[in-house]
Amino acid sequence: MLTLALAGIQLFPDGTLFIHIALILVMIWALNRTFFKPINEVIAKRSRQKAGRGGEADDILRDVEEKNKQYDKKLLEARTKSYEMIEQEREAAVAARQAAIDKAKAEASAYLAQEHADLEKERAEAKVKVALDAHKMAEQITGTILKG
Repeated sequence: MLTLALAGIQLFPDGTLFIHIALILVMIWALNRTFFKPINEVIAKRSRQKAGRGGEADDILRDVEEKNKQYDKKLLEARTKSYEMIEQEREAAVAARQAAIDKAKAEASAYLAQEHADLEKERAEAKVKVALDAHKMAEQITGTILKG
């Protein structure tokens, strides 16, 4: 029996091989049209939607990065402006302080000059008074000596 079974198996190709290949190709074509095409369309649609979502996410990330750059730029501009304002206020305060110092020096100098002038005047008056008093005393002394 084994020999009969072995004798019935043909391992040599004949004309039916081309028919089998043609049937397989027709079956592949029919399966692609009826079964795989809708599945491939669904898969392609999903991948487009994913890509769309991914593209949306990429757009959102780009927008976020752009807004971060704008925020950093505006923050830098604001800091620069605030530093400039602080510097201007500091310069104004230094100028006001210097003006107050100069005014105080001028007032002190004027006061010292006035006091110096007053002292000179008092000294001159004292000299005149001492000279007059000395003259009067000399007259009194001479008058007392002559009377006496």
